[in-house]
Amino acid sequence: MVKLEQLQKHYNTFSLDCTLQVPPGRITGLVGQNGAGKTTVFKALLGLIRPDGGSIQLLGKPLEQIHQEDRQQLGVAWSDSGFSGYLTVENIIPILEQLYSRFDKPFFVEQLQKWELPIHKRIKEFSTGMKAKLKTLIAISHHAKLLILDEPTAGLDVVARDELLDLLRDYMQQDDSRSILISSHISSDLESICDDIYMIDQGRIVLHEDTDILLGDYVFLKMSPEQYEQVDKQYLLRCQKESYGYCCLTNQRQFYQENYPAVVIEKSSIDKVITMIIRGERL
Repeated sequence: MVKLEQLQKHYNTFSLDCTLQVPPGRITGLVGQNGAGKTTVFKALLGLIRPDGGSIQLLGKPLEQIHQEDRQQLGVAWSDSGFSGYLTVENIIPILEQLYSRFDKPFFVEQLQKWELPIHKRIKEFSTGMKAKLKTLIAISHHAKLLILDEPTAGLDVVARDELLDLLRDYMQQDDSRSILISSHISSDLESICDDIYMIDQGRIVLHEDTDILLGDYVFLKMSPEQYEQVDKQYLLRCQKESYGYCCLTNQRQFYQENYPAVVIEKSSIDKVITMIIRGERL
């Protein structure tokens, strides 16, 4: 569905060099700190900026060959864009019917009622969470093959985030050829929904892993200075000096469990792995 090969974009203080893929039937997460390059990737993918190098394929075609009918297969929820705040949901329904030949009005109205989104209220009067729900609902309401979602759960409470993620799961279950590329600062969302995750830092992909492996095989080893001196370091990805000794990230949990039973092993999370990858020291 998506294939970026050494996508490059250069600014005065920032350079992007990114390679990633989103195969059919997969939900892929893109995570990183603010300013890491996530938005630049999304803008290039949607043709909002012109790359300085590399290639972009979308829906199996080079980006420059994507036509208006192809864009009917895209559903986009962009964090800082949307319809004019002076419009109501009632106003935008006929616009969506004109924009998308497969716009599913009954489904759209049903979800509006479910999420208690007012039809006659101006969008500028919506809360942040209500706006996030509306943008995601618009993206999925025309049976797109590919969703590109930039921070779709931002501003939502726990219950609303869970409802939105369930909606995305239902979207995927309806057609096994669909795909989603999603970014989020809320790592628990990505842990629960993504098949694989790319981590980006300073414009470079620093890690790509299946989510199950990331949460299962990646662990932190807590060691005293004496243990650190004796341990086999060939599978240590990053290390940090701590007050008690050392904290090290590895993706070989079983090796250290079997060979160093005295070493404390702590489960990882996406947030913890990101922090260690960025701040930890390479060996």
